[in-house]
Amino acid sequence: MISNPRRHCTVELQALPSRIGQVRRIVSAQLRYWHMDPLIERATLGVTELLSNVHRHARPDKTCTVEMELLLDRLTVSVRDHDPRLPVVEDADPLATCGRGLAMVAAVSESWGVRPDGDQGKVVWFTLPTATATATRPATVPRLTTGEPAHRLVEVGAVSHPADDLTPAHAPARSAVVG
Repeated sequence: MISNPRRHCTVELQALPSRIGQVRRIVSAQLRYWHMDPLIERATLGVTELLSNVHRHARPDKTCTVEMELLLDRLTVSVRDHDPRLPVVEDADPLATCGRGLAMVAAVSESWGVRPDGDQGKVVWFTLPTATATATRPATVPRLTTGEPAHRLVEVGAVSHPADDLTPAHAPARSAVVG
């Protein structure tokens, strides 16, 4: 089921291997429709990893919902399942054949996280910047002035002092685990 194809897309499914391939094709088609072709590879990789986690770990069932929301500056992809257990990110053994899914999501995304969904389970999400966000991003970190609202979140490594005029280096993907 796809709803409001302009800016929002929702797909409900059983996280089975055959269905994961179908969702990848739906995500690709939706991003092409939105003219967001540069995001297809990273979005399909991320959604594949999240759905694989549902298939492998979710209890009591494999029913889940994939949502994509396109805002001006970012695409948010989320997977909601019925298992209230939050994922634990651990270092995978170098020879392990699994255990790297969330690390891959972190590597390809701008940010990612997980939040409980009440008694209904949890939502695992990631964001990708759109080309619009990249084109409109300022070259330097904006300075806070007295007339400007102070609600912007900045990573510790990207803070600019008034005397500095530095371009922030690319920061690693961040996670936000609510709990």
